[in-house]
Amino acid sequence: SSAKQMGRGQYRNEYIAALAATSSLVASVACAGWSSPALPILRGPNSPIPITPDEGSWVVSLLSIGSLFGPIICGLFVDRYGRKPVLLVSAVPLVAGWLFIVFAESVGMLYTARLLHGIGYGLAYSLTPIYLGEISSNAVRGSTGVLVTVMAKLAFLFEYSVGPYVGFRALAWISLALPVGFVVLFFWMPETPYYLLARGNKKAAADSLRWLRRSSTIDEELGRMEKLVLESKQKGNPLKQLLLTSSNKKSLVIILLLSFGMQLTGINAILGYSQTIFSRLALPLTAAELSIVLALVQLGSVMLPTFLVDRAGRRPLLLASTAGSFIGLAMCAVYFTLDETTTDVLSPEPGAAHGWIPFGGVLLFIISFAIGLATVPFAILGEVFPKHIKAAANSVFAVITSAVVFSVVKLFQVISDGAGTYVSFWIFTGCTAMTGVLIYLIIPETKGQSFERIQEIMMRRGRSNETGGECGDGAKGRPLLC
Repeated sequence: SSAKQMGRGQYRNEYIAALAATSSLVASVACAGWSSPALPILRGPNSPIPITPDEGSWVVSLLSIGSLFGPIICGLFVDRYGRKPVLLVSAVPLVAGWLFIVFAESVGMLYTARLLHGIGYGLAYSLTPIYLGEISSNAVRGSTGVLVTVMAKLAFLFEYSVGPYVGFRALAWISLALPVGFVVLFFWMPETPYYLLARGNKKAAADSLRWLRRSSTIDEELGRMEKLVLESKQKGNPLKQLLLTSSNKKSLVIILLLSFGMQLTGINAILGYSQTIFSRLALPLTAAELSIVLALVQLGSVMLPTFLVDRAGRRPLLLASTAGSFIGLAMCAVYFTLDETTTDVLSPEPGAAHGWIPFGGVLLFIISFAIGLATVPFAILGEVFPKHIKAAANSVFAVITSAVVFSVVKLFQVISDGAGTYVSFWIFTGCTAMTGVLIYLIIPETKGQSFERIQEIMMRRGRSNETGGECGDGAKGRPLLC
């Protein structure tokens, strides 16, 4: 009976450490969700700090500029000081940012707060997957990985549910509790065994692994870890290998396509401005209530890929996701085109049936995005790169994503104010259609392939590109793979 109990509770400490680490994402992603309830207050008649639409777009988008620095700080310090101390430090800019908002008297203080939030956000997003990957045993790696997305969606739900019903400064005080809570929880967690072995501290690594696995028989696993650490040290600079090795360059193209494809759907603009978008709809629910429904649907949707990604495969999920996103965005684009360019087609009465069309379109988009584009790129990111350059690939992915997010979020407000919201939605629809075509032509299927087999396919593809030879398996009919 005790053996059976141990079997059930064997991974308890790993889950505790994973939950404590991913609470950093609740704290940091709350900063992204904050703009949805905060913008209507800042742009309203009783605004604590009156701002123009252009200043509002900077308040939303400066988070992405700040988050560019997160992966850079991570790359500089994570191997020098360790995963745990640097992840704890990510809470410092978050706390400072909320205090700036609490005491803000000018739009400049809001800008500073958003840049600080971005730094904390970028750090948490770069570091948490590294920490999870190094503490999790194979049996729980999938579920701890999904925690990253679930915790992020919880943060949106928190801000959307609390924000509309408390004051502007009260929301900042409440949000300040999230990074403080993360520090209190994570402070007691161990450093990763990999980092401790890399620093030559085998005794501390053994203690850490013993606590995580709840077992005293760890010698075999510790030996495997030592071997991996030694191999990665012998292979030299990971960034240089990422950019210069032929097979890695092919993998990088795949990751860049997925990164651009994810963001050019407009997901961050729609989430950041959801309350502003919904305030335009003639519906019996308020914009705040519609945002809460959106956040709940989003949280439910990200659970789906957990069950689907290893059954349906990567390509089918990505293609279904892009198709659904395209239809949802097109519904919104058509509605806003009629709303903004005609006077007699849509009724302005609250509760008019067609008011549900764009809301349904946004929900279809959110669900479709969640089943593939939101999660599958992270699964592929973990599969197409050798272990010793995953961290470097992660950082490149994060930097490029932040840059694209900034452009999309900033331009959304500019285009919507200058030309109309419908123009922004048509651009998102067109970009999503193009992403679907490129996914069909370029992305390989990695379902059920061993890590070694995937590396073999990427290498063969790299060589065939250089020699003009044949394509690898699964590339026939998709010439861009070569």
